[in-house]
Amino acid sequence: MPAARTTFRRRLSAAAVLPLFAVVLTACGYGAEAPKDDEIAPVVGGKKLSVDEVRLGYFPNLTHATALIGVQDGHIQRELGGTALKTSTFSAGPSAIEALNAGSIDIGFVGPSPSVNGFTKSNGRNLRVIGGSASGGVKLVVDPEKIRTLDDLKGKRIATPQKGNTQDVALINWINGKGWKVDTESGEGDVFVVRSDNKVTPDAFASGSIDGAWVPEPTASKLVTLGGRVLLDETALWPEKKFVITHIVVSQTFLKEHPDAVEAVLRGTVKTNAWINANPGEAKASANKALEKLSGKPLPAEVLDPAWPSIRITDDPLAETLKTQSEWAVESKLLPKADLDGIYDLKLLNKVLEAEGRPEVSAAGLGVK
Repeated sequence: MPAARTTFRRRLSAAAVLPLFAVVLTACGYGAEAPKDDEIAPVVGGKKLSVDEVRLGYFPNLTHATALIGVQDGHIQRELGGTALKTSTFSAGPSAIEALNAGSIDIGFVGPSPSVNGFTKSNGRNLRVIGGSASGGVKLVVDPEKIRTLDDLKGKRIATPQKGNTQDVALINWINGKGWKVDTESGEGDVFVVRSDNKVTPDAFASGSIDGAWVPEPTASKLVTLGGRVLLDETALWPEKKFVITHIVVSQTFLKEHPDAVEAVLRGTVKTNAWINANPGEAKASANKALEKLSGKPLPAEVLDPAWPSIRITDDPLAETLKTQSEWAVESKLLPKADLDGIYDLKLLNKVLEAEGRPEVSAAGLGVK
């Protein structure tokens, strides 16, 4: 989009968007949006496991492609056999963790920061990370008229999806690494960190209310269609260009009482991930079809096509990177010092991987003893 057209569009929409932006920023509390439920019938003639149904939660988001495709294409339900699958979708990790704690879901796809927060606040009693799902898919997109280099971020307004969420932690850690200062509570400092729901961020960017955003896909690619430029892909900051963005968690109670059902779900996710990686074009279309079903419309090609290849689908929960992200959160005063011992239980995942002739994945010393 030409610069003049971008500027005109932002000025034209500013008056209408700014009040909405302010309202949403104050109204987006944790768990504010009720989950949307869907019932999937069990396999006819399939053997029922130790529970009648498994309740699975995830986001209508490309970084949750394992769940989107695994549910839609039936990979997970086929492994559950005669046990039914009930799904719920959420807009934020903390609300999914609340649902897990309340017993509304049994297994969930969530990001690392909400998982760490939920685990530490319960003193290690509410969840376990049992598998991986996705790496990457996070970018810093900026207004190229205001920001040309990373040093230009000083004094600018940069959005993240939520205070203390995975991208918020990463941005504040990056700011601290520059030797700049930011108050983690208010977001004020050398860079003004604006906590904005991903649904609102594109309008805020178009209006000029923010100068950029550190966000996951597909929000990052939506900003590019509005005239933004990718200034930094977060993968560039990580060894081997890998970091956890989504993994699979389970209620400890459900894991203890129904390990056969948990193992079946993991068989389904492992088979889903193998299919995604072997069929990237078909998988992209399948994920978009699932998003259309959940949101009412598919992502346009100009958003989907650049977003999809930046996300790496993996069974490995990348535990070492979770340790790093947790340390960032503590150093940034977004999380008290965390004891993560026992946050992982990868025994069932490694059993499934062994059956597929694949190597074990590591808990990086944070597995159950």
